[in-house]
Amino acid sequence: MIKVKVGLRPIITSINLPTVLKTAILPDEKAERLFIATQVGEIFYVGDGRLEIFLDIRQRIIELGTTGGGYDERGLVGLAFHPDFCYNGLFYLHYTVAGTQGPGAFPGAPSESFKPDPCDSRTLTLKWTNRENQYDHVDTVEEWILPSNDRPEKRRTLLNLRRPFLNHNGVNSLNFSPETGKLVLTTGDGGSGYDPFNLSQDDMEIAGKIIEIDVNMDTFIDNPPIVTRFDELPLLIQETLTVIAKGVRNIPGISYQRYYNHYMKYVGNVGQDMVESIFSFVPYKPIPVTELTRTSFKNSELDREGFINLGWRGWEGAFPTSVISDCSANADFNEKTIAYYDDAVTSFVHRLQPLTNYFHEDPRPDMFGGTALTGVQPYMGNEIPELTGSVVFTDLVRNEDSPPPVQGVLAYTRVRMDCKPNDYSIIETDYNFESRSAYYVSLGTNLDQTRLYLGVYGSMRVVDSNQGTIFEIVP
Repeated sequence: MIKVKVGLRPIITSINLPTVLKTAILPDEKAERLFIATQVGEIFYVGDGRLEIFLDIRQRIIELGTTGGGYDERGLVGLAFHPDFCYNGLFYLHYTVAGTQGPGAFPGAPSESFKPDPCDSRTLTLKWTNRENQYDHVDTVEEWILPSNDRPEKRRTLLNLRRPFLNHNGVNSLNFSPETGKLVLTTGDGGSGYDPFNLSQDDMEIAGKIIEIDVNMDTFIDNPPIVTRFDELPLLIQETLTVIAKGVRNIPGISYQRYYNHYMKYVGNVGQDMVESIFSFVPYKPIPVTELTRTSFKNSELDREGFINLGWRGWEGAFPTSVISDCSANADFNEKTIAYYDDAVTSFVHRLQPLTNYFHEDPRPDMFGGTALTGVQPYMGNEIPELTGSVVFTDLVRNEDSPPPVQGVLAYTRVRMDCKPNDYSIIETDYNFESRSAYYVSLGTNLDQTRLYLGVYGSMRVVDSNQGTIFEIVP
């Protein structure tokens, strides 16, 4: 793959950590606006060369950064505009609700400390019990409306989700499918590490799935119940939902790229210890939630032909999930042990192979060691011809163990005509961040995917305010 170099043109500076970047056309306008959602609950748009506030829901967001030294993965993580937003004013939010802080599914223990022990079966068969009391927080997915010449207001709640741990809530978690017209929600596996309860592979668990929501079904239920499983939902809500994939660890959204009369779907899975993965698929079999709950109730077998499974927790990308420890025989090497052998065997045949993996450690001089995948977007523009038709992605930090200041990385890959996995290539940038750290936290595009936007932050602590810059990626 050819080497590509791009420029970064600053658009907005000194904002809070940007979680979503996308464009939309406001009602009664003709030009697209760039919208920026921040983790703390602000939504801005760029208009006439300045930043305008669209919505501020900071009072609705849980208090962030109270644990983990100020690092947090909760907050406002999803924003999507209805395909007819410029006519109907409808848009959708996914955020963590204020006042819902719980003790976590492992009360009194740091969730990130969990590791499976292949020699101790008790660590491989853990169950999330006492869910109404042992959880970390509640996420909500809501429909809002922008009335003509008025302020946005909440219209209805679509889902209330109880989450076991602080992390893996997804980011850029709401998008609309151009194929079905449905709202797509991408949920992480619930958090901690190694998916201790195997929620991502359990068909009935909402965690670790990619879900379509038919928002055109006008289902109004006052205060929907707070749930963790599909079978806990009222039938009216179940009827609006289909599942299109499982086996998700943590995910920076889903994106679509049109090929003739079909759409390529791209999803990234954030890795555990070894690799970050990007998956692509065209045909898929969505399974209605009513079918999932019915087959579970009858203990009957579900037809999985065509159903997408990304493989987690048994697989980390193209590799069996490993527990990594120091190698006692040689300090320069690590010992890797398959964490969930039975899970890896069970899901081997049915899982989707990734389009590309990139490693946390890569000795090749022209590659990089990744940390966490933060964005995956197709590019269909012509201004950077070397990237036309490719899929661009961002990683939080290049070579995680590098001394500060650190910097994220841009890269790209392509779908091969023979449908085999592909390698990737780094996209070099000409911007000088000088002595400041530059975490690449989000990636976005405009409506026709001819422009790319990059969100950069100077810290990974959400309590460190106003360190964000939004760039356009240019030739």
